Amino acid sequence: MTRHYLTPALAALALASPSFAQQASDTIVPEIATDVAMAFSGLSDAGQAALAAKAAGDSVTAENWMVAAANPLAVEAGAKVLRAGGTAADAMVAVQAVLGLVEPQSSGLGGGAFLVWYDAETGEVTTLDGRETAPLAADPRYFQDAAGEPLDFGTAVVSGRSVGTPGTPRLMEDAHRRWGRTNWAGLFDDAIALAEEGFTVSPRMADSVAGAADSLAVFPDTAAYFLPDGAPVAAGDTLVNADYADTLRQIATQGTQAFYTGDIAADIVAATRTDALPGLLSLTDLARYRVIERPAVCYTYRGRDVCGMGPPSSGAVAVSQILGMLENFDLPAMDPQAVETRRLMGDATRLAFADRGRYLADSDFVPVPVKGLTDRAYLAARADLLRGDDALPEVAPGEPSWDHAIRWGDDTSVERPATSHISIVDGEGNVLSMTTTIESGFGSRLFTRGFLLNNELTDFSFRSHAGGYPIANRVEPGKRPRSSMSPTIVLQDGAPVLAIGSPGGATIIGFTAQAIIAHLDWGMDVQAAVSMPHLVNSFGTYALEQGTWAEDLDGPLQEMGFQTRVMALTSGLQAIAIGEGLRGGADPRREGIALGE
Repeated sequence: MTRHYLTPALAALALASPSFAQQASDTIVPEIATDVAMAFSGLSDAGQAALAAKAAGDSVTAENWMVAAANPLAVEAGAKVLRAGGTAADAMVAVQAVLGLVEPQSSGLGGGAFLVWYDAETGEVTTLDGRETAPLAADPRYFQDAAGEPLDFGTAVVSGRSVGTPGTPRLMEDAHRRWGRTNWAGLFDDAIALAEEGFTVSPRMADSVAGAADSLAVFPDTAAYFLPDGAPVAAGDTLVNADYADTLRQIATQGTQAFYTGDIAADIVAATRTDALPGLLSLTDLARYRVIERPAVCYTYRGRDVCGMGPPSSGAVAVSQILGMLENFDLPAMDPQAVETRRLMGDATRLAFADRGRYLADSDFVPVPVKGLTDRAYLAARADLLRGDDALPEVAPGEPSWDHAIRWGDDTSVERPATSHISIVDGEGNVLSMTTTIESGFGSRLFTRGFLLNNELTDFSFRSHAGGYPIANRVEPGKRPRSSMSPTIVLQDGAPVLAIGSPGGATIIGFTAQAIIAHLDWGMDVQAAVSMPHLVNSFGTYALEQGTWAEDLDGPLQEMGFQTRVMALTSGLQAIAIGEGLRGGADPRREGIALGE
């Protein structure tokens, strides 16, 4: 087994708490050299208690409202808004503004997001698409060389070519206009103060910077911020970001028009004009960007409606497919740690990803058979493929029912793990689940106006065709790249019972599906569900989380015919269970907390 690395604070809790000692046997805690408590010593008593609860493996309880996100400073900013009577949409703006400062490697103003909203007054579920868009000047050969061959993936990421039109600022504003109550300008106060006065670099941010130092050094402005004097910022350092404070102040006083036009927009475009592999983003691309309201994709799983984001996200469709196949088996009666259980879950995920690779893309540009892919009869037929005893030797896309005769090629494009998730329930019962990203860690590595720009366009297929057929997820002007982000709200009898989501690139789908199954089928408390060891098989190799009981299934899964790999699987699940009160769980693999009153 891989050694568990604990900070001094968590080690003390482990010695003092038998429940945490048990939790530590089930969850790997990333190695960090500096006490995590140092970065968050200024938290409120409630915030400190939430950190301790997570370390002990306990969920946080509340009666009226709750917020869960990946950094305690961001959570406390959101809690302040909710405590003052703000809505979940108001709190999200405050949380995202702080996350972009203290967790810049994962999300921010230069990225995009998907949001799922349950409205307590109407009972309706709404989804908002704040995904980035390809430049109008792009074409299907955008990531190909002169011979028509795909560019090297790493080279494409660290460049201006990978940057899509950011969507997060406009999504924040759109959600606030629809459902907000608090004065817009005041929602940025905490983030502005932290940026101007300085915040303490957390262990996770420091580790991320150190791990990406070579690529962060490519661009001078990026290096100057993250690698001052040539060395990575360290945990415990105080970091000031006056440019970010200025950007937020302009957005706070002028709205997001200040971001999408004028000097900020000009600086974004200029930053993408790199010497090597420049981008084609223009002022027109920024000025025309719009958030799109899309129909939620919902699947009724054992009496609960699991609702999430449809295309251009593949998240809700793939999660629905996994659940739809597995409901044909008595999963609630099965042992979560049994190899047979994991055979079913792993191959159901592989089948869902085979369909994802062929059919899922931006539905404004290509027809997507969402109804056919989530049809119960279709999924029952796909589930029949799982009724053997061994791993499926190969998987292929199915033939769902739909009203188009278009034949697509299979896409094998990569989606890197990064991203962040926010779950919020406000005092009126509104529920928000939002996954937010700049794609890979630190995005394109381009830094301007105090924030990083995304590399979201590398989520497109670099090839335009496969097997003689066009690829649905190919690059096109103004198109939004396919995503795996899976912000989810689960309802029972029309009332919300769970808000959940995770970062993790393509593994987001597996992380989210497992946590939903753990909570709904196996009756796990939300903290136990998000802490559970990960086993994910998206593309044929079964990834098993190192340092956990998942390693024990390495040999048995190989005997079934699976290829396996033991590795770190750093999810960032944030979950709130809603029933008689609220219970929140924050992923122990990251620094976040759940906090409520």
